[in-house]
Amino acid sequence: MKKIELLSPAGNLEKLKIAFAYGADAVYGGVSHFSLRIRSGKEFTMETFKEGIDYAHSLGKKVYVTINGFPFNSQVELLKKHIANIAALEPDALIVATPGVVALCHELAPGIPIHLSTQANVMNYLDAKVYYDMGVKRIVAAREISLKDVTEIKKHLPDLEIEIFVHGSMCFAYSGRCLVSAVQMGRVPNRGSCANDCRFEYTLYAGNEDHGSLFRLEEDPGVGTYIFNAKDMNLASHVDEIVQSGAVDSVKIEGRTKSPYYAAVTAYAYSMALKDAQSDNFDAQKYQNELNTTKNRGFTDAYLIHKPFDKNDTQNYEYALSAGSYEVTGLVQSDEDHFLCKYKVYPNDEIEIFAPLNVTINEVENELGTIYKKEDGKYYIKFNKIITASDKELESVHSGNVNPIKLPGKLPYMTMLRTKSEVEVNDEVSV
Repeated sequence: MKKIELLSPAGNLEKLKIAFAYGADAVYGGVSHFSLRIRSGKEFTMETFKEGIDYAHSLGKKVYVTINGFPFNSQVELLKKHIANIAALEPDALIVATPGVVALCHELAPGIPIHLSTQANVMNYLDAKVYYDMGVKRIVAAREISLKDVTEIKKHLPDLEIEIFVHGSMCFAYSGRCLVSAVQMGRVPNRGSCANDCRFEYTLYAGNEDHGSLFRLEEDPGVGTYIFNAKDMNLASHVDEIVQSGAVDSVKIEGRTKSPYYAAVTAYAYSMALKDAQSDNFDAQKYQNELNTTKNRGFTDAYLIHKPFDKNDTQNYEYALSAGSYEVTGLVQSDEDHFLCKYKVYPNDEIEIFAPLNVTINEVENELGTIYKKEDGKYYIKFNKIITASDKELESVHSGNVNPIKLPGKLPYMTMLRTKSEVEVNDEVSV
């Protein structure tokens, strides 16, 4: 049974490192220009992106560069320069969306593999073959594709790599090809600056063409107002089916603009799911328990297994803000002796330790606090005192405080400290 690649989002250098630490085999990201996440692209410079590529290669892992925006004629010369500059960084692939850019990448970066973006909306083997004949090594299938259709493409094109999305935000438009943001806000989704208009609360009106009247459709509060708001994709419960199909080469997690914690948990949960599926030890609820700790808009298993017309749980009509069952209270720094507070920490609070894969945690008890393991197999930390790196004692520490806080004992770099959220969240998800 072939190993499936786990591909995680890398919105910046920190998230890149976290994704690898928690189980990702490869990451994708970009440097502002022509990347469909302008916000995250601005968090990378050419220098830090190169640092990320070199870091990945030192671990035997990969970085794919997003150049999947839709360029205007006026931007072609800038695009050429950008491709040449990116190619010099020696990434492992270029992710592009249009035939013209595919041809341009072949011309300017002939030694770098090309992956076709989900924005190209490939749903069948006919379209896949067109791009394969153009020299595309991998297609990122449309998010609306079924596993049955993925298998059919692989049957016709066995040498073409196929990548599918398994987790993250979904658009109400077809594979993200949306123009609403451009019309309403002047921010062009296909150039990476989507304002997420589909998450807005809308009021519905009905018009009468005969006499030009317009009247509001009355609704119960909070019901039916978020008419375009899609739930987040979550296919963790179907990873065993994906593995068994033999048709998928890479599974992809959406979310370059999401938090470091999101990068960690999604990589951790899906790496665990992939490993367990290959060892015949699959436990869907275990992965869902982790994924429910992340901020989300509600989960749906989308269309990989079910036909679109069979689904009635893909939209969240009640709210657009993301919620999760846990809060991140701290992130352990590179010296492994301190953490930075991300939420709030009080003395004597029991805080769960969420650590990278394949690390060792040692139990400790001293004047600063304790690190201990409970019967549930998880490690926890409890502070007796909140002491800064400069030896100042605090009654508590909250997010926004930039002072590193001393740990009772060493914890691995990029370990996260987390506590259950005070806000009640619905954790239910289809398994």
